[in-house]
Amino acid sequence: MKATRTLAAVIAAGALISGCASSPSYNNGGYASGGYATGPGYNNSASMGYGTIESIQATQADARTSGAGAIVGGLVGALAGNQVGSGSGRTAATVAGGVAGAAIGNKVEANRAATGGQEMYQVNIRMDNGEYRTVVQDSVYDLRVGNRVRLVDGRVYRY
Repeated sequence: MKATRTLAAVIAAGALISGCASSPSYNNGGYASGGYATGPGYNNSASMGYGTIESIQATQADARTSGAGAIVGGLVGALAGNQVGSGSGRTAATVAGGVAGAAIGNKVEANRAATGGQEMYQVNIRMDNGEYRTVVQDSVYDLRVGNRVRLVDGRVYRY
């Protein structure tokens, strides 16, 4: 009977924790690696075009968590909480340990992601048709401000 309650508490804690995990939303101005900026003045309908680079800025990629840290932390916390007390107190300790472990695991994963952020480059382009596009990519190679460029599938190339 105790094993059934413990298993039920661990499963409930896991379900609670996985419900809190989320996928990356890329809510950083509307663009992710290799994507176009969106918003007023930006057209992201075409995948190819020609233009001139107006500016290039180095940025840090946003640190995102996958939720794995929260899940592993929740399971470890639930197992640790299960060692405390007996009866309904043990169940409460298991659930509390799972929730606390999930919070700690998510924070640890976020700290690791933040320290390993990749440098990205935001390239602002004035297209030949007068539109402005912003592309974020991992390198600029030999691109410079004022270069004529070709935009193909979210990447900028010299023309």
